[in-house]
Amino acid sequence: MPNMTAEQMIDYLYELPEQFKVSLNMDINVADKYHKDYSNILVSGLGGSAIGGDILKDYAATSASIPIMVNRDYTIPAFVNEKTLFFAISYSGNTEETINAYQEAQAKDAKIICITSGGKLADLAQKNGNLILRVPSGLVPRAATGYLFAPLALAMEKLGYLKGVKADLEETYLVLTKLRSSINPDAEPSENTARLIAAKLKHALPVIWGASGLSAAAALRWKAQINENAKCPAYYNLFPELNHNEIVGFETAENIYKNMCLVILKDRFDREQVKKRMEITKDIVQDKVKNIMEVNSEGQSFLARFYSLVYLGDYVSLYLALEYGINPTPVKVIDYLKGELAK
Repeated sequence: MPNMTAEQMIDYLYELPEQFKVSLNMDINVADKYHKDYSNILVSGLGGSAIGGDILKDYAATSASIPIMVNRDYTIPAFVNEKTLFFAISYSGNTEETINAYQEAQAKDAKIICITSGGKLADLAQKNGNLILRVPSGLVPRAATGYLFAPLALAMEKLGYLKGVKADLEETYLVLTKLRSSINPDAEPSENTARLIAAKLKHALPVIWGASGLSAAAALRWKAQINENAKCPAYYNLFPELNHNEIVGFETAENIYKNMCLVILKDRFDREQVKKRMEITKDIVQDKVKNIMEVNSEGQSFLARFYSLVYLGDYVSLYLALEYGINPTPVKVIDYLKGELAK
């Protein structure tokens, strides 16, 4: 999308809550041929189009009776067969890795549902008789997370693998619209949490720490959004795993971690031992890093709490781009890479 402006990304972010409303009104009619007993579910996508699979995997972890996995590659695992439910997700419909994975799944007789705004994936799905959940076009993939997740979850509810999705999406809409009022560009800057965090991240190395479960995919999302919108490095890790390796890495290379800003994503339903780990770890590193910030989820349902973390992080990445004087919308390096690969 050439010649896109920073104002367009601001508009995209502002309108994210409405994506859940639009998705709830979609006609998701899952044909009878998809209603069967599956052995596994595989969600295949890359970048912003893959985040829906990450959310689904964690959202369904306590309720789904079969494994749900995410695939970010040209190829698919050997276990994929006619008992696999395969979701191919590509916002543009032209992601070459996803198209190749789709073709492999088709060859293995998996039951395939495609989520896309069009492109080659939609053409192939139509030709092969696969269900297409077509989402509105005109965005960049990383700004379409509502469209790329909500139809996926609603299809899973239709198939009986999830319950209460509609209610959770309704609450997510309400929580995000309330949150938006305090973090959008018109909000008072001195009370805008997203702006305040972005200002502290400027000229620092952002490292996002979440916890296995609710904030795992949220931490990845923060990292990716800072990369793509603010065009700067960022990294993430998760409790409790980081206590078994990363925490030891603060004993050398002081010139690196003295410029590190830690953002810890927290949820009131984190395990008590994980909460203790967070506090102990903060004590260990607080005198070594530039800053430590904590972000708490809001809402009741898993989805509302998850997306409250994501939405704040999206705005942080936008404001960090503006702090650097950068247009957050283009991703020139990715476009260049795709051009070179196409030669």
